[in-house]
Amino acid sequence: MTELHVPHPMKLLGRVTRGFYRLADVELRPYGLATGQLPVLVSLKNGQALSQAELARIAQVEQPSMAQLLNRMERDGLVERLPDPQDKRSRLISLTAAASERLPRAKRQMETLTSQALAGFTPEELTQFGAFLARMNDNIERMAVGAAEAAEGAPHGD
Repeated sequence: MTELHVPHPMKLLGRVTRGFYRLADVELRPYGLATGQLPVLVSLKNGQALSQAELARIAQVEQPSMAQLLNRMERDGLVERLPDPQDKRSRLISLTAAASERLPRAKRQMETLTSQALAGFTPEELTQFGAFLARMNDNIERMAVGAAEAAEGAPHGD
C-alpha cells in the first residue's frame, strides 16, 4: 500500500489561495474588477470614505502599494479621491457609482466560486476548518507584533 504524500500545510494553503485568486480574477474580469481590489471595494461598499492609510491598514499592505492600487482603481473609474472635511490637506477615498453598481454581481460570483471551492465539506468540517484558520491567523498576528517590536528595539546603523 502506497502512502499518500500531503504537502506541508503552509505550502498547501498558499497553493489553494493562489489557485482561488486566479479563478476569481477570471470571473471578476468582466466586471472590471480584480481580487487585489477586494479589500478596498469591501471596505468602501457602504458609502464610507476612508483614508489611504486606513485602507492600507485594512488590506495589510504598505502605503506605497496601496497608493499604486488606488491610482489604478481611480484610473479605471472605481474610486475617487475627495477632500477630507476634517483636514483640507488630506483626501478620502470613496467608491464611484460605477463600482457600486458592479459590486452585487461580483459578490454573487465570488459566493458561487466559494461554494464550489468548499463543495463536499460538511458544516462541521467547515466550522472546524474556520477555527483552524482563525487560530493560525492569531498566531501570525502575534508573530507580526513581535517582529515589529523587535524591529523597533533593534539598534540602528547610525
